[in-house]
Amino acid sequence: MFWLLPGALGILFCLGDPQQLEQPQQGAHPEGSDVSALDHVLDGDQTMPQEKGLFFGTSWRLNPNLCAYTSELFYESRLKSKEGLEIQTLKGETSFSGSGLFHVPVNHEGNQNSSPEEVEMIGQIVDDLTRAAVTWTDRKNNEHSLQRNNILIVAPYNAQVAALRKALPDMLIGTVDKFQGQEAPVVIYSMTSSSPDDAPRGMSFLYNPNRFNVATSRAQCISILVCSPQTDGAGMSFYRSDALGQWDVQIQGDG
Repeated sequence: MFWLLPGALGILFCLGDPQQLEQPQQGAHPEGSDVSALDHVLDGDQTMPQEKGLFFGTSWRLNPNLCAYTSELFYESRLKSKEGLEIQTLKGETSFSGSGLFHVPVNHEGNQNSSPEEVEMIGQIVDDLTRAAVTWTDRKNNEHSLQRNNILIVAPYNAQVAALRKALPDMLIGTVDKFQGQEAPVVIYSMTSSSPDDAPRGMSFLYNPNRFNVATSRAQCISILVCSPQTDGAGMSFYRSDALGQWDVQIQGDG
């Protein structure tokens, strides 16, 4: 987003995306004083109104299927993919061929900031994606074999990141904060907590729209949400899209 602020010394140009993560803040601030300049101008809007500034509404990363979901939830349906990105897809013998958001439910109970069940499932997903015959196509229409370094694995908690790194030491794994600004053909997001009551930092952290936006929109082709059925709808009032109900995936073993 782009905003012009006239002033005594000229014009101040403000650029940013308030729908992604804010800079970490330290110290206490009076109520309202910690709001960014862009948030102040937006005054509750998700995107910049025409009369206040410019909204750059083209994604140079997201396949249109991913972009439609992201646009509806976080950008008032104003974000569109750059023409030609529809060719960014996965092909081959995988449960995740094509493009878009996929949902993999995993049953577990009592998990707070780590989930061995989701770690195990993500290992199966990685194996499924990195079979020899699976490829991805980039924005220049070049086809590549999908490798393990083409996959980002994201988790909300450091404990889950540690568990994932122990199980998958050769993978790119980190918290949402680590991967802001990065991209990959495939992103896997582990929600970790078994239920809203188990979320150790509260619902406002686990279901924070900005964090969820960053986590899922790193993907060029597909984003995979791995979570307990108890968390895939509860408290997610910002899930206005029906996308999560359209791509439930059951991973099939080789046997």
